Amino acid sequence: MTKPHVHQPLQGQVAIVTGAGRGIGKAIAERLAWEGAVVMCADLDIHLAESLATAIGGAAFAGDLSDERVAAALVAETISRFNRVDILVNNAGGGILRPFLDHTPDTLRQTIDRNLWTAIWCSYHVLPQMKAAHYGRIINIGADSVRNGLVDHAGYNAAKGGVHGMTTGLAREFAPDGITVNTVAPCAVQTQQLEDIRAVNPGLIDQVTAIIPLGRPAAEHEIAGMVAYLTGKDGGFVTGQVLSINGGTAML
Repeated sequence: MTKPHVHQPLQGQVAIVTGAGRGIGKAIAERLAWEGAVVMCADLDIHLAESLATAIGGAAFAGDLSDERVAAALVAETISRFNRVDILVNNAGGGILRPFLDHTPDTLRQTIDRNLWTAIWCSYHVLPQMKAAHYGRIINIGADSVRNGLVDHAGYNAAKGGVHGMTTGLAREFAPDGITVNTVAPCAVQTQQLEDIRAVNPGLIDQVTAIIPLGRPAAEHEIAGMVAYLTGKDGGFVTGQVLSINGGTAML
């Protein structure tokens, strides 16, 4: 998706997408660029970030965003290059999915760091600039498993549940500043990561897919489409919501 959209509702806006090198993050970065935004593609892997940035006409940043100093540097570099940040998509994550008692202190810390601290620190550092501009859109990527209690997801849900909770708190606090904060919560998504998990634990993926009424994982573009809606004018009155993209796995 490298050709610009004829109608570009995000023309002139600057977005940061974390975990942009592959999977859902890459699809989101491509969609926002297609909509006209300039995208800072942040990832642990500089080669993936640079490749994507070149393809969509954005910029690249690499580092571990669970480190507060790295998150601060990401926001500072984006503002230095583009003078603003209008959109933050907290997509960086990656769960270690296993029975809770099979976790170690290290795997639990990794899961919390990757999914919760990355979102906390990036939001913490981008919000002052958004508040000064009296405009901002923060979209967190959560997890539908927080609602439905999937097997082997307790540690992951602890992290993503924190993201869901932060969403409502930030949405209420910063609504007077023209900033909306929402979470897009997918169920299983057809990514390379899902295939990697299938190779190790096919039974887990079978269980996850079996409870989806539509009978399949979501496509990456379906998640990106909801993110694009929340960044555009039509999504401007939506804030403090956890929007499940789950094929009917949980309803209401």
